[in-house]
Amino acid sequence: MAVPSPSKSDLRAHALAERRLFARSLSPPLRSELEAKLVPIVLPRLIGARVVAGYHPLKDEISPSPILEALGDGQTAALPWFAARDSRMIFRGGPAREPAPWGVPQPSADAEAVAPDVVLVPTVLADRSGTRIGHGQGHYDRALSHLRQAGPVLAIGIAWDIQLSEDPLPADPWDMRLDAIATPSEWIDCR
Repeated sequence: MAVPSPSKSDLRAHALAERRLFARSLSPPLRSELEAKLVPIVLPRLIGARVVAGYHPLKDEISPSPILEALGDGQTAALPWFAARDSRMIFRGGPAREPAPWGVPQPSADAEAVAPDVVLVPTVLADRSGTRIGHGQGHYDRALSHLRQAGPVLAIGIAWDIQLSEDPLPADPWDMRLDAIATPSEWIDCR
């Protein structure tokens, strides 16, 4: 008898638990060191990007902040912004100054809305073909779909190494594939 494949919600729950254990096992210096390793892996691939959107990490997520802080002249860093929990995610420039509906910092409502040409996407789990499982609300899928209607947008998943699945992940028709994935130890081109 065939064993059924795990559902996305089962995969998400397991991956979140694994991410939590891993992130909490890191000393602050080791965590900072691993996050800094993203810079030489990702930054060379951002040449020519005008607006790079990152995110304010949740407690156990790897932070893209070292990448955003290393952007060059003429490049703008942006962060997600929400008017309310169910509103469409947009990106605004500037520092995170006010709480988002979930309590994480976001730019102020009067910060300029921007259209990024690169989006650094947090992951819960991803496979090497660019299928990503997030937190299940679809914010990034909807935002990427909307942005890509106006032109090409490079979506780079940012993850701890343990968040990579060697097995293909299930995808729904509305899931937006990642173009690449960066971890502290490797770059994976998914195109």
